[in-house]
Order: sequence, then C-alpha cells, then structure tokens
Amino acid sequence: MEKERLGLADIQFIEENLDLIARVGMDLITAIAILIAGWVIGNWISNRIQNIKHLDETLADFLSGLAKYLILAVAVVMMLSEFGVQTASLLAVMGAAGLAVGLALQGTLSNVAAGVMLLILRPFKLGDYITVNNGGIGGTVRSLGLFGTELAAADNVYIFVPNGQIWGSNIINYSRNPHRRQDINVGISYDDDISKAIEVISNVLARDPRILQEQDRKPQVMADKMADFSVNLIVRFWSASSDYWGLRWDMTKAIKEALDAANINIPYPTQTHVDMKDIEKKRQAA
Repeated sequence: MEKERLGLADIQFIEENLDLIARVGMDLITAIAILIAGWVIGNWISNRIQNIKHLDETLADFLSGLAKYLILAVAVVMMLSEFGVQTASLLAVMGAAGLAVGLALQGTLSNVAAGVMLLILRPFKLGDYITVNNGGIGGTVRSLGLFGTELAAADNVYIFVPNGQIWGSNIINYSRNPHRRQDINVGISYDDDISKAIEVISNVLARDPRILQEQDRKPQVMADKMADFSVNLIVRFWSASSDYWGLRWDMTKAIKEALDAANINIPYPTQTHVDMKDIEKKRQAA
C-alpha cells in the first residue's frame, strides 16, 4: 500500500508539473543542440581557414583559433539565454573584468596587438634578415609569435624581441627584394690612367655570372672623387640578395688582383716623422 501511494504521488507530481518538465527538457535539448552546433561550426570554420592557400601558417593558426572560440563564446551566451540567464548583465560583468585584466596586462596586450599587425601586414617572413631599432637589433627571423619574434644573429646568438618594439620602430628587411645593388669604393693613384682602370675593373665584373647584366642593371665603374691621396672610383653592380656578401668579398679580392696585374697602384696615406731636435742640431752645426 505504501508503495502504491508513493507511485500515485509521483504520477500526480509529474502530471501537475508536466508543462514545466517539458519546457525544461526542451530548453536542455536546445542548449545541448546549440553547443554542438557551435562546436561543429567553429571547427568547420577553423579548418577552412587552415586550408586557405598562400596564408602564412602562424597567421592561419591565430585566425582559426580566434574564429573557433568566438563562435563557441556566442554559443555559450545563446545557451545561457535559453535558461533565462540575463546575458546582458553577464556580458557587462565579463566586459568589466576584461577591462581590468587589460589594464593590468597593458604591456603584454600591446605586444599581442603588434603581433597581430605583423602577422597581417607581414613586413617580414621566416628566413628573412632584418634590423630594427635603427639597426640596433638584427638577425634572421626564426619564428614570429603573438608576443615576440625570435631572431638568430649573424654569429647565431639567440635574440628575442617583443613585438611592440618591432612594430614601433623602422623595420629594414634585407631579404624582401630578390635583387640588391652594392657599391665598392676603389682608389687609384693620380699617376695612373683612369680609363685603363675602369676597363680593367669592367672586365672583372663581366666575368662573374652572379652579377646581373640586364639593361637597367648593368654594372658601372665611375670616377667619383679626387681625394687627398687617390682618385676614387665607384664600382656599382646588382646581384641576387642571397649572393650579396659572398660576391662583395670575391669582387674586392678580384679587383685588387686585376689592378695589381695591370700595374695600377692603389695608394694609401703615408706619414713622415720629423724630429725637431735633429733639425735644431743640424741648424746649430751649420
């Protein structure tokens, strides 16, 4: 009898609250469906962004993760509204908390903002050699993250630069353009034939296949300045950016050897030491 009474009471309770139970059940099902839909849509959009061709890997990871979690956040807000939660008040509290955290982490967030701009505008990529802070910091880019950029100096020293410092200074990228021009200064004696020196150097430039011979980028040898001890020539030529330093070192050596072979002198400053005591002794002896 006791069990029968309990069973009847349960049935009566269900009958009296059937509408409420049905409403809560539908809200629960709707909330779960919203979460599942948000998860599926977020992952789908994230994968679509990851598969975009010609999009930098670091930027793709950042944008895909941002899109995914934004969609999940929207889904959570919609889910809470299904249960009667005042999402406007919740969003206001979250906004105030975000503002407080932002003020506390102002420096860090500025680096994140700078990292986003660097990822979007891409003034450099992995493998480029750059200098920042007016040449005070330089190296080959090894990685670019949201907070900082990792460089390897010419002697392979590890350098970590916060993105805010890079974004707030001039960025010089030596690898961005495929070709670079360089000038080598060469001084010859006043007694030597300038035309002959120009011909000798031009022959050296013509023999190296790394030097571009295009119409608008032909190598040039020009008389630049009559200095105190020499007539200065400018040796100007173009090459691939990757050949810059190797070609500069080889050309300096080859030009010196070619001028020596042609008996063209490269003068250098000389000093004469005069001992005033010896001059005074000679004057007195005379």
